[in-house]
Amino acid sequence: MPSNPVHIITMIRILAELRDPLIRWFKSHPSPPVAIISDMFLGWTNHLARQLNIRRIVFSPSGAMALSVIYSLWRDMPKRNQNELFSFSRIPNSPEFPWFQISTIYRTYVEGGTDSEFIKDAFCANLASWGLVVNSFTELEAVYLDHLKKEFGHHDHVWAVGPLFPHPGPSSVPVDDVLTWLDRCEENKVVYVCFGSQTSLTNDQLEQLASSLGRSRVKFIWCIREEEHVRGYNMIPSGFEDRMAGRGLIIRGWAPQVLILSHRAVGAFLTHCGWNSVLEGLVAGVPMLAWPMGADQFVNASLLVDKLKVAVRACEGATTVPNWEELARVIKESVSENRVNRERVQKLSSVAVDAIKDGGGSSVKGLEMLVQNLVKLKLKSSDL
Repeated sequence: MPSNPVHIITMIRILAELRDPLIRWFKSHPSPPVAIISDMFLGWTNHLARQLNIRRIVFSPSGAMALSVIYSLWRDMPKRNQNELFSFSRIPNSPEFPWFQISTIYRTYVEGGTDSEFIKDAFCANLASWGLVVNSFTELEAVYLDHLKKEFGHHDHVWAVGPLFPHPGPSSVPVDDVLTWLDRCEENKVVYVCFGSQTSLTNDQLEQLASSLGRSRVKFIWCIREEEHVRGYNMIPSGFEDRMAGRGLIIRGWAPQVLILSHRAVGAFLTHCGWNSVLEGLVAGVPMLAWPMGADQFVNASLLVDKLKVAVRACEGATTVPNWEELARVIKESVSENRVNRERVQKLSSVAVDAIKDGGGSSVKGLEMLVQNLVKLKLKSSDL
């Protein structure tokens, strides 16, 4: 999914042009489907489902708290105010966020604008859908899942089936080389730094982050995008890699993130708080240093820092240049022996793994209930 709101809307509009071909395919199929499961950005598929007289189920790759905030925005349409905190009083724990942390797609909304109204209709259509599948687990976000059940009006049609992880891309470096490097490190003493596949840091941000890592004297693995360096992004300071030889490992492109996080040597994860990264960090039992930059990341950071207390704030904002001294302190403390949040996140790790265990895990049960409901729909359609 592209990160630029204009590109997102363009992509969704292009996908919406599949509506007529899908209708033709459906009508010609000897055994057409009884339901559509589609991404939360594809609200137009709810109208398609109604036209075909079948059910539509929303799939959310985001967590339940973030989804609650998103739906509250598009339902209540709060007005822009740069100087106020937006309080979501209908959501459990009444989270608050300043304007710059609100969804970029919402912040660019223009009343009456063709694209804006198209997106608004898409999210409102989600709330009118028959069901919702969330990439989360009950033990992590129970209060927010219960809230979504009320929002959807179907208490038995909201299923938590996570943690689900996307299939990893190919590693840009030999995996064995990374693991061998980690094997030489002490337990819980390495900081892993990665801001996802969509985020690019400015050269000013990189300079401060590099200074923080260097002055902290901790060992680290830093995964960085290799594109766009010619436009003032992603240029590591000259000589930094040579100075950090033996203490820091820099990976350009794709890193084997799950394997890195699950290694005994990794003691902290500096992350943009994208939901997939959050779940991977939780499952691995690694405390996080939160640097949210956009999308649902500020909400995810709030969940981690304020509610779950398994992370600390390192920085905030896509354009914010951190103070290297403060960031170095946070990085150094993250691998100290007495971090209370390490115990909390390790407990959550066990709970997350239990949720996807066969024979009783809450997310396994959620998936089974989803399948049972789909089977019932199929049987009902066969009787017609």
